[in-house]
Amino acid sequence: MTEFNYRVEQQRLKIEAEKWANGIKLVHSHSLDSCWYATGRTDGSVQDIMFNDGRVQRTINSTNEVIMIGEQITGENLITAYSRGGI
Repeated sequence: MTEFNYRVEQQRLKIEAEKWANGIKLVHSHSLDSCWYATGRTDGSVQDIMFNDGRVQRTINSTNEVIMIGEQITGENLITAYSRGGI
């Protein structure tokens, strides 16, 4: 019976973590070339939206091009990050 409870709890955590992952951690508008998550890029004026799971959605203001930067965490790593309160 305890094995069943463990599996139910893990599934509950997984569902909560997946919902949390799509939440916005921060919004940053800038024209810096030295962001830790976008090394080597010179996009000019941009708006970066960082999600709880580590993804960064960058909109380049001059062209309105949208690109994704960084790696999305998934699986057990996502549950661990969620349980700890963030990346």
